[in-house]
Amino acid sequence: MLTTRLFPRLAWAVTGSGHYLRESLELMREQPNADLFVSAAADEVVRMYRRTGVTLPEHTRIFRDRTASAVPVGRFYRGHYHTLVVAPATSNTIAKAVLGISDTLVTNVLAQAGKCRVPTIVFACDTAPEMDTEAPDGMVKVYPRRIDLENVERLRGFEAMTVVDSVAGLAAAVRERTACLSESSS
Repeated sequence: MLTTRLFPRLAWAVTGSGHYLRESLELMREQPNADLFVSAAADEVVRMYRRTGVTLPEHTRIFRDRTASAVPVGRFYRGHYHTLVVAPATSNTIAKAVLGISDTLVTNVLAQAGKCRVPTIVFACDTAPEMDTEAPDGMVKVYPRRIDLENVERLRGFEAMTVVDSVAGLAAAVRERTACLSESSS
């Protein structure tokens, strides 16, 4: 098992989407030594989904989007994190990342992880022309715009970036990254 003293931690960020939010948080809960970065929109969405059983982990260090300068991102400069996972990632977050805009906690974390060469895994919400997604009252059909799909493709080209489009893809990417870290520490 990785320990905080010997190895950096996993940074996990959530944005304001209900698209596989429950599954993303469940996978995050399975990770040892993880910190959670929660956007202001994610805080709102978690409250909307609470009656469906979605909650933030209780025994995890949580950083919320409450400072204009996103103070917690300094932890990336000090080597606190081996990997950043953004799951789920809204089309808004993806668009800002692609354009280099970092005006929220999560977009700042994405930018700083890139600048510090921290490998990043992003579970993009809008990855197909037609999708089913969970809303607070049940499943709905959505039709991502062409610009949303194009931005996901642009993000795939970023350095040290893995973009996934399913819960299974997210789990596999996290397992692969964890295995890579385990091999390098032995």
